[in-house]
Amino acid sequence: MNSPSTPAAQLAAAQDIAALELFIGGRFVPASDGGTLDVVSPVTEDVIATSASGTAADVDTAVKAARAQLDGGEWRRMSGSQRGLLIHRLADLVARDADLIADMDASCIGRSPIEPRLLDLPNAIETLRHSAGWADKIEGRTIPTPGYMGMPTMSYTLREPVGVVGAIVPWNTPFMITAWKLGPLLAAGCTVVLKPSEETPLSALHLAKLCQEAGIPDGVVNVVTGYGRVVGKALCEHPGVDKITFTGSPEVGAEIQRIAGPLFKRVSLELGGKSPQIVFDDASLDAAAQGCAMGVFFNQGQICAAGTRVLVQRGIAERFAAMLAGAAKSVKVGNPLDEGVQMGPVSKKGQFERVNRYIRQGIAEGATLLAGGETTHTKGWFVQPTIFADASNSMSIAQDEIFGPVATIIPFDTEEDAIRIANDSRYGLGATVWTGNVARAHRVAQAVRAGAVGINCWAPIDARLPWGGVGSSGIGRECGLSGVLAYTEEKAITVLLAG
Repeated sequence: MNSPSTPAAQLAAAQDIAALELFIGGRFVPASDGGTLDVVSPVTEDVIATSASGTAADVDTAVKAARAQLDGGEWRRMSGSQRGLLIHRLADLVARDADLIADMDASCIGRSPIEPRLLDLPNAIETLRHSAGWADKIEGRTIPTPGYMGMPTMSYTLREPVGVVGAIVPWNTPFMITAWKLGPLLAAGCTVVLKPSEETPLSALHLAKLCQEAGIPDGVVNVVTGYGRVVGKALCEHPGVDKITFTGSPEVGAEIQRIAGPLFKRVSLELGGKSPQIVFDDASLDAAAQGCAMGVFFNQGQICAAGTRVLVQRGIAERFAAMLAGAAKSVKVGNPLDEGVQMGPVSKKGQFERVNRYIRQGIAEGATLLAGGETTHTKGWFVQPTIFADASNSMSIAQDEIFGPVATIIPFDTEEDAIRIANDSRYGLGATVWTGNVARAHRVAQAVRAGAVGINCWAPIDARLPWGGVGSSGIGRECGLSGVLAYTEEKAITVLLAG
């Protein structure tokens, strides 16, 4: 891939997306009331783009466009192999524009463009290709039964698309998570109204253009930008939306369930995390320190799978804490487009204030601050990578999702102790086990309550693997075959064979 573009080039590309209007039924259109919202750079706090702020009326128009394709449009008549071909074409176009898309996301959230180029975009492309491969392989079953009133029958099942999907995407890794939703639902034959975060609308609108260029029929993919309290709420309440897929906070996830419940609307939720990284004294400490640092500091710590609870066996706890603190102190924070900078700002003022509040709480609760600490705001929402040691699992910095580059080191004595502490959390998204003992690795991985566990590696995210959590980390799975089947309903058909 090419070197990161300049801010000016990013802005020019952003403003070229049909003036950042809504994309409904194959056309870019303004919001029905003419409303707009500003996209602000976390680095400079300047407005870098202006997008349409959609309304409930716009959501209704988009849902009708999606429903028309699902009920009797060209998309409904396509075979699985035809859908797969279009998804493959879309993947090719995303690969062609990968640098541009990565830069769009990076400019909106203050992230180094290198990170989405190395992880987000390759993963998104792989997800689309993997989903395309499933489009003509969604199969039913034949089920033997004793018959009907003494007469022979044949029973079989079909997998049908769940319907119109409302897909609500977060700001932290927007394009990758959009692909996690879009690829599987298209493979299953669904249509979608996509609601990107108001902070990161650029890449979703560019994706809409690519869907049209790939030949996906107009109305299959619609994008309504705007505020969650308006557009997201309207999607959840709309009777024409059959399923909501949401990635974000547990608090918003709970509200979505409250709205969707009385409507018997299908819901899948990928929510927060407070993932434990368990370091045993027989682990390679250099590898563990490097992996734990990545698990805490990647994307400024703004990822749901961030391994911010670092559980370390007591005999090596002090040494390991010093290693992790050294890694934190070596991180250069600043404008991510400047040479040598490794970490940009957190995404917005609210995040900046949240991270600093938890740093103050950690100190007040008695944890030892080894690196970083509270940051004074000047220009841009920059915070320092922060390491706490000598903490207990009952502290707020150990229990609450901070969503910033803050790690809490908690000592443990035995394997059983480590498992108990790891599972003492309302979250259960990811976990990592660092050890040189193969048997222990499997024992602990099976005992830890989490949707995905890495052994001597952090964040085993792959297009082929199911991803999701338990507890307050959510409901359902994305990616892999599980992600595709999540957008289908199983229908049973019985044929009387007598007469």
